[in-house]
Amino acid sequence: MRRRPAAFFDVDGTVINATSMFRFLEFRLAAEGHPPSAYRHERQRLKAMTAAGVPRSETNRAYFASYAGADVRAVAALAEEWFRAELDRGGFYNDQVVEALRAHRRAGDLIVLVSGSFRDCLAPIARHLDADVVLCTDPETAHGRYTGRVARPMIGEAKAEAIHALTDRAALDLMASTSYGDHVSDLPLLRTTGRAVVVGEDPEMREQARRHNWPLWPRLSPDSQLAHSHGSYVRAHDGKPRG
Repeated sequence: MRRRPAAFFDVDGTVINATSMFRFLEFRLAAEGHPPSAYRHERQRLKAMTAAGVPRSETNRAYFASYAGADVRAVAALAEEWFRAELDRGGFYNDQVVEALRAHRRAGDLIVLVSGSFRDCLAPIARHLDADVVLCTDPETAHGRYTGRVARPMIGEAKAEAIHALTDRAALDLMASTSYGDHVSDLPLLRTTGRAVVVGEDPEMREQARRHNWPLWPRLSPDSQLAHSHGSYVRAHDGKPRG
């Protein structure tokens, strides 16, 4: 049986010019009626963990701890609203990467999003881009609510392992496939395929691109191009809690 090429895309900082989990968290807290300080406090807590050298997988777990008790359907509905708001503001996608994704789809490649984000954030993106498969972090749920726990974040080596498992199921040709990523935690992903593309200006990733002769593509800065204040989300919801 002839094996099919695939195109594997990291999402945050690669396909989109933002970090979906944090942008959605800001939106969710505003929609639930929390003051802007609630988001700033949570963001600073997680930034402090990163600055202290805590592995990205553990900061990912810490992020999802804040969802403990949240209603699964309510979060999914808010994620759809968040995605529409991002599209309305513009500049959400990295146009060069999205055009590459569409070219891969026209060529018949399997389109796979591989992300440390979670399905609620990624589902509308995948649907909008007509992606075939989403490999992502799956927070634990029980009785229709998030528990705040994650078995294994889709970060680092977990991405490569998930790709190899999918390759076996879908009969993929990894040497004829292409991967795209922007962060050092994407290196296991990039090393699984015959071709790889580095997106962004991360110095370590630029060095990896030079060393492996990988193309290096630019990325818009979310801070300068896509910095939408928490206040804008508050105004969109009139500052009122959502049911």
